[in-house]
Amino acid sequence: MTANESAVTIDRLEEYLERQGISVAGIEVMADGLNVLCSVSTPAESNAYVLRRPNKLRESDLFNGLRAEYRLLSQLAETSVPTPEPIHYCTDTTVFDGEWFLMEYLEGAPIPLGSDHPQRFCNPTARRTLAHGVVDRLAAIHTLSTAPFDDVCERQTPLEQVAIAKDRLETAATVTGRAFPRLRDVGTWLEDNAPTTVRTTLVHGDYRPGNLLFADDEPTITGVLDWETAMLGDPLTELGYLLLRWRDEGDPTPCLDSLESKYAGSDALEQLRETNERGLAPFTAEPGSPTRQELVSRYEQRTGYAFEHERFYRAHAAFMLATVWVDLHRHDVEAGCDSDWEPHIEYMAMVATAIVDGELSL
Repeated sequence: MTANESAVTIDRLEEYLERQGISVAGIEVMADGLNVLCSVSTPAESNAYVLRRPNKLRESDLFNGLRAEYRLLSQLAETSVPTPEPIHYCTDTTVFDGEWFLMEYLEGAPIPLGSDHPQRFCNPTARRTLAHGVVDRLAAIHTLSTAPFDDVCERQTPLEQVAIAKDRLETAATVTGRAFPRLRDVGTWLEDNAPTTVRTTLVHGDYRPGNLLFADDEPTITGVLDWETAMLGDPLTELGYLLLRWRDEGDPTPCLDSLESKYAGSDALEQLRETNERGLAPFTAEPGSPTRQELVSRYEQRTGYAFEHERFYRAHAAFMLATVWVDLHRHDVEAGCDSDWEPHIEYMAMVATAIVDGELSL
């Protein structure tokens, strides 16, 4: 269901849920992106459930199938990780033209990409507590037993991830005509510098403040959302991904002159200027927030995993994020939509190169 679908579709959904024993008081679209999310209220409770339905790119190898995501949530419900409990899986295509599922609604709010701390957390103590909670929750995920997820999640090594991403680059190039050579060079460096041995744990796949829910009254995590990219993989790739979004005071900023001239007039440039100066998550550089090194130390203490080959893992994170953006760019081009992804992709390729060259140190 999209934001502009007809009342007939909503009526069908209400009738279907009523047949499942769920009385509906209201349905509201919460998000309409890669997935459509709708809150479902009942007479007894506002926002009792969330309906989750794929919207675009879910057929890509970037994502797990919807049924696998549902099964994963079912397994996670038996752990200490706070996740929405899955309630009902629907294969009835008379409601929509595809499958969807219903899950528990969790209270709390995320910190979206590029935003500051919520006002209630704008003090050094709260910032430090929040940061510690983020890394502690990541450590908790990475130290779960993998046995319950063996038949739910695919296994991928960092090198396999790079190979799959490079294939996506080739596919995208045939559609968009853009090869992104700097990004390809980073992929080659990753292949040449990968660790020879890796650990395997449950990996969320997109662990960041925008996929975490934080309580209204204190900086504690009430939920970990969006498990569609989960796998059994190397946990240090995910630590690298979190660190990519963590800014330290004094971090160097890539020169944007080449992007300014190439994409003059692009709406993306203003956003990139701000990202370049403040980072992907600006609140991480505010007083009270731990440094990247402090986060690494805390993670190592919580997991017992040494963060060796840190340059590989941080460059891997930037490379993988950029290739996801390449896929989004390809999707927009194929759909005949305007795409503003190219400057973002080139910028992240510059960040990856700075990590590889040692200019952006841990």
